Amino acid sequence: MKLKHLLLSMLFAMMAVTSTVQASGHDTVDTQPTQVEKAKNNQEYTSKSISQLLESFFQTTGLNAMLHPKEGVKNGQGVEMSLFSQGWGRLIMFIIIFLLFYLAIAKGFEPLLLLPIAFGGLLANIPIANMTGPHGMLGIIYDMGIANEFFPLLIFMGVGAMTDFGPLLSNPKTALLGGAAQFGIFGSLVGAAALSQYTGMVDFTLKQSAAISIIGGADGPTSIFIASALAPELLGAIAVAAYSYMALVPVIQPPIMKALTTEEERRIVMKNTRKVNSLEKLIFPLIVIVMIILILPDAAPLMGSFAFGNFAKESGVVDRLSNEMQNSLINVVTIFLGLGVGSKLASDSFLVAETMGIMVIGLLAFAAGTAAGVLMAKLMNKFSKEPINPLIGAAGVSAVPMAARVVSKVGSEAKPGNILLMHAMGPNVAGVIGSAVAAGVLLSIFK
Repeated sequence: MKLKHLLLSMLFAMMAVTSTVQASGHDTVDTQPTQVEKAKNNQEYTSKSISQLLESFFQTTGLNAMLHPKEGVKNGQGVEMSLFSQGWGRLIMFIIIFLLFYLAIAKGFEPLLLLPIAFGGLLANIPIANMTGPHGMLGIIYDMGIANEFFPLLIFMGVGAMTDFGPLLSNPKTALLGGAAQFGIFGSLVGAAALSQYTGMVDFTLKQSAAISIIGGADGPTSIFIASALAPELLGAIAVAAYSYMALVPVIQPPIMKALTTEEERRIVMKNTRKVNSLEKLIFPLIVIVMIILILPDAAPLMGSFAFGNFAKESGVVDRLSNEMQNSLINVVTIFLGLGVGSKLASDSFLVAETMGIMVIGLLAFAAGTAAGVLMAKLMNKFSKEPINPLIGAAGVSAVPMAARVVSKVGSEAKPGNILLMHAMGPNVAGVIGSAVAAGVLLSIFK
């Protein structure tokens, strides 16, 4: 036993010595680089005074970046920015953005979209941060749902869940008014192409002209969907124009409506239409999808999302899903959509001649769509057994339900108590379908 204990003691002693030697060896190796690094750091470090430290800090501020722009500075996408875009351009964009804040908050012009779009634009114009880059917050949001056209489809799903096709189904001929209002889209397509070819003021390709023209339908999600597919470089200007004109419906439409109608026409009282049963409402979105399958598959993404939302609502068996589409889903997507669109309001991409051209063409397109709807209603009134108030033709644009409300307001001003809201909702929801179909036609042309 003593021999066994002796051997074990010697073994433990040898292990202890070996561990000590190894540890000291490691300490020697680890200590050497640390001393070298310390010497190197001491050699490179230069002490600075308080004023020098403050000057170094100022060099990293956004104020310095705007006051002293430099050549070679690139935006989030890696494209070199001009000196104007780095300085005065950002200042001008801040002014435009705060104007959008004012319209959204003080005037109530489409605040749910104008406010996040404007705030996205504010973040996009912050110097140095590069928030629109691939790893920036705005860049991630843009790539996540706008570059792949996903957010507009989710918006359409929510809009479908909130839409009631009853007024359209009770008076199907009002669908013609929704179709007539799409004249603004195709008319502005020709106008944009002609402006580029004959004036030389702007240089829009045919694809870009098609993307701009969809503004005439006053449908924000469709405008974003088309711009993302055909002209992503113009997305910011197109989206701002589309939503701005949607917000300005109460300002733009009434003068056009009054100019094209007489006082007597505005006083026309329309008869109440029949009640639509739930089975008709349930079958209608399926009929729309069948028509898309047979005639225009390129419109399937938009109309498929829209029809699904409406079908879920009218089925009456998935109220939880329908309520989520109408509330939580569309609210969350609206936040991301607004910020993503705002990322394209950077000074170097927005403050160009093409943007001014887009705003002008968009305004003319929207005005042309409104006028075409009113004129079609006037024509229908002459051949219809039941009187049709021409004002409801202005609701053929896709600004749901604001355009219908404006129609009702102008009608009640001409004849107090004349409620045109439900009559105007028919062409209004037809306009949503019409703009989506027009988008499908444009996509099919440029495949």
